[in-house]
Amino acid sequence: MITPRTCIATVCLSGTLPEKLEAIASVGFDGVEIFENDLLTFDGSPADVRRIAADLGLSIDIFQPFRDFEAMPEPQRRRNLDRAERKFDVMQALGTDLVLVCSNTLLTSLDDPARAAADLAEMAERAAARGLRVGFEALAWGRHTRSWGQAWDIVRRADHPALGLIVDSFHTLSLGDDPSGIANVPAEKLFFVQLADAPKLSMDVLSWSRHHRNFPGQGQLDVPGFVHAVMASGYTGPLSLEIFNDDFRAAPARLTARDARRSLALLADEAGIAVLPPLPEFDGIEFLEFAVDEPARADLAAYLETMGFHRAGRHKSKDVDLYRQGRVNFVLNAEPDSAASWHFQLHGPSVCAIALRVDDTARALDRAAALFCPNWEEPAAAGERSIPGVRTPDGTLVLLVAPDPSGRSLYDADFDLLPLPADPGSFTGIDHLAQALPTGRMDGFVLFWRAVFGFQPEPVFEIPDPYGLIRSRAMISRDGTVRLPLNISESRETATGRFVSAYAGAGVQHIAFACDAIQPTIASLEASGATLLPIPENYYDDLAARHGLDDETLEALREHNLLYDADANGTFTHAFTETYEDRFFFEICARQGYRGFGAVNAAVRLAVQSQRRMPAY
Repeated sequence: MITPRTCIATVCLSGTLPEKLEAIASVGFDGVEIFENDLLTFDGSPADVRRIAADLGLSIDIFQPFRDFEAMPEPQRRRNLDRAERKFDVMQALGTDLVLVCSNTLLTSLDDPARAAADLAEMAERAAARGLRVGFEALAWGRHTRSWGQAWDIVRRADHPALGLIVDSFHTLSLGDDPSGIANVPAEKLFFVQLADAPKLSMDVLSWSRHHRNFPGQGQLDVPGFVHAVMASGYTGPLSLEIFNDDFRAAPARLTARDARRSLALLADEAGIAVLPPLPEFDGIEFLEFAVDEPARADLAAYLETMGFHRAGRHKSKDVDLYRQGRVNFVLNAEPDSAASWHFQLHGPSVCAIALRVDDTARALDRAAALFCPNWEEPAAAGERSIPGVRTPDGTLVLLVAPDPSGRSLYDADFDLLPLPADPGSFTGIDHLAQALPTGRMDGFVLFWRAVFGFQPEPVFEIPDPYGLIRSRAMISRDGTVRLPLNISESRETATGRFVSAYAGAGVQHIAFACDAIQPTIASLEASGATLLPIPENYYDDLAARHGLDDETLEALREHNLLYDADANGTFTHAFTETYEDRFFFEICARQGYRGFGAVNAAVRLAVQSQRRMPAY
């Protein structure tokens, strides 16, 4: 099995050209595509770029793009050949032997494949005289050449050893073109391979390409199938990422570069050209850890007690308390000089760690390391459980808890447990956990959860907030026991936008508890002092019309401020609490076969939450 060289185009990243090269090298790429615009704005010579790349251990694999060359009438044809000679000078200074020529988009170009082949053959002849090569690629919006098959036909007609084919997954798959025939292209004529994924959008292909590409594993195109066809040809050159994405070009370069490297590792596994460690199996969320200091712990504990939580234990060696309600465990960590302490200094009282139950921590950690997620582990005292984990892109810890061979739980090992109260609570677990993300970070989180843990992305929902739109996409474990809706909003005034501002970054905004019987659960919480979000009467009038509920059911929902939805699989009944310090809030839900998250009710909840923040309240 041959592991291809990895490469990425500088256009994928933000920053100056030296900053991009440094970020690309920092995550272990082998080579780089120099995008012409990056070179044009660089305050230095092509030879300087060559030296910087070499010092970083990067090869310059290609210079691109050379536009609107083939099949032009005179005198433009002659001018284009002169232009090519000048670019050959640049290539030699850069130290690369390959230039990407993309198919002509000009209205004045000729619809003449024979002429295009002749022009490219002459360009290749001039390149060969300098020890250089020319790769021809079909743009999906090219004037006359749009498919890889058309480009290959022109390359074959030219029949020059210094001219070869370049294929791009986006240009092929965005048109619905079949890549399987690439397997029949002679390997020596396949000069370079570019890769990009994308969400499926209804828009012109040029705008789609220029703004909405993303890394393999983040979109909906069959990039693994494309790569499988490429490798079947015998191709041994680089697999290179070329991504035009507005969010990527605004994000920190190292963060984007790490996502890029992770995407290629996942793609190699999915295309069958490399093998990642297998995925772990999950069994829900073991506990959530909150970062607090002493005053914040007292305040949060009082809030949790209104939700029926009780103090269940004290850590044997750390300033950490355990709170429980039913089968839900919360850890309140005020230990100085810990990961939680640093998290608190940055974000205030908040969820700093999510502990997932897995069947095998070693396997999970091996996979994470192979996908460029370094392992993390906080020191443990003698006799205490060691709980390893990895960090999400925002720095939140994902801890991994496997069954102990002794049968003892980590709470038995690490805590001095207190006696159970008469009513331990009725929560059966955490149904889902919603995270608010800064604008532009959805793709990175989708890739992290999909690659490292095998979670599958759900379709994107747009949810109306009174002050803008929220886009939501859930990541769900293969067994369905862990559900993580991810939310972003371009408006700073929506609930998601306010959270990201107050929190200074991404974080857990919304924790949903599961229960078997919601009405007695809600009644018990109200008796404990929980303040539920009041739902407008108009909602229930509309609900009766939409679902045909009988009067008794409708009145029971109204009495406890419950919301309701149903799909083909079952029903979903849920209620929400007031927001804690404009940071996070809780949801209580009963799921009867239903597979969604009550998205149809989100607009009502968001409107009420916004109203409750107004001075009149």
